[in-house]
Amino acid sequence: MNETLERWGSRRAFILAVTGAAVGLGNIWRFPYVAGENGGAAFLVLYIIFVVSLGLPVMMAEILTGRAGRRSPSQSLAYLARQAGHSSHWRWLGVFGGVTVFLILSFYSVVSGWSIEYLVHAVNGSFEAASPDRVSAEFEAFLADPLRMTFNHTLFLFLTMSVVAAGVSNGLEKLNNLMMPLLYALLLILAFHATTTGGFAEAADWMFSPKWEALSVGVMLNAMGHAFFTLAVGACALMAYGAYMPDHQSLPRAVGMVAVLDITVALLSGIAIFSVVFAQGMDPAEGPGLMFITLPIAFADLPFGSLWLGMFFLLLLLATWTSSINLAEPMVAGLQGIGFRRSRATALVTVSVWLAGLLSVLSFSTLADVHWLAGRNFFELVSTIPSDVFLPLGGLLIAIFAAWVLPREVALRALDAGPNGFRLWRGVIRYISIPLMLLVLVSSLI
Repeated sequence: MNETLERWGSRRAFILAVTGAAVGLGNIWRFPYVAGENGGAAFLVLYIIFVVSLGLPVMMAEILTGRAGRRSPSQSLAYLARQAGHSSHWRWLGVFGGVTVFLILSFYSVVSGWSIEYLVHAVNGSFEAASPDRVSAEFEAFLADPLRMTFNHTLFLFLTMSVVAAGVSNGLEKLNNLMMPLLYALLLILAFHATTTGGFAEAADWMFSPKWEALSVGVMLNAMGHAFFTLAVGACALMAYGAYMPDHQSLPRAVGMVAVLDITVALLSGIAIFSVVFAQGMDPAEGPGLMFITLPIAFADLPFGSLWLGMFFLLLLLATWTSSINLAEPMVAGLQGIGFRRSRATALVTVSVWLAGLLSVLSFSTLADVHWLAGRNFFELVSTIPSDVFLPLGGLLIAIFAAWVLPREVALRALDAGPNGFRLWRGVIRYISIPLMLLVLVSSLI
């Protein structure tokens, strides 16, 4: 296949697109509860360190590979490998990435559907003066209702794939240009509101005053894994975005801006959430239920609680919407690479992901006791193994390809950071990022 003719309309569009890909469940849902389980500020410091030393170099490796190849991920890898005198079997890394994003999107669409359900409940005032037992019972009842779960899964997937079907400039770019500023505006409003709660000072101290005695090997590994997860690297999805990147744009500067915006979302989300949690005297280490059980309880007794809770779930919906588009685009691009029109490729991806998502939906009801592997049902498998194992493995292979397989001249031109910037990037990814990724992968397997 020849080079793709599609490009982002501007440098700003590329930055917003990659930020939209990175900002999602990892920042707004996963970061607060993982930080809560790992001691707050000490975890935060390690997380930022690993974003810089692990996440950013690998993100640059993935994007520059797509930029150098200007094709779908699989075809870029095969084309560039042949140019370098290596086997075109590297294309299977693109296929592996496609399988990874397929599995992740199948459960991501289901979980994102929860935000639709909770947004409706918050707007209706269903959580006002609700007891903890009632909130928890309503969540369990929702999970056990396959019809409601399927409706929300279907609606969210339709929202996602309708944007992907419209193409890069008319779909992805227009949505990101609208939604990303709105997302940050909502976050700033919620963070400002957090300063008016009685728990803001305690939340700020907990998040920004490290208690180094809380450090452990487990905290370090969790911070490392989350830094990798939150930047959406390792599944060749950003490789597809790199293929649309403008010709003259410094990749390190663009990715640095993405990292700043990504970390900002995590910090503002933490401030907004933990201020409310501490104001209500709750435990920040509530785990995955923090967003869907703890927050509705915490907001129930606050003035205008339904309004603020509704804004939270609108924020979550916007973030997951932009991220899910990033997961779908490389699959559509891959099918286009073998001759499918975008409309047919989008339809095929939509139906396949929807059907796989039904297995996650039914994992909370009909198939709850059906264990596929290691005593886990389907949802438990697809919500852990792809993100905990496949992403680090994919990121490791992408890093090896960019740092050791790509010819120096090709990588230097695609990075667009000058000889000194290139030497720094290649040194970091070869001797820091790759060993750290091996550690993440081994710890995930253990």
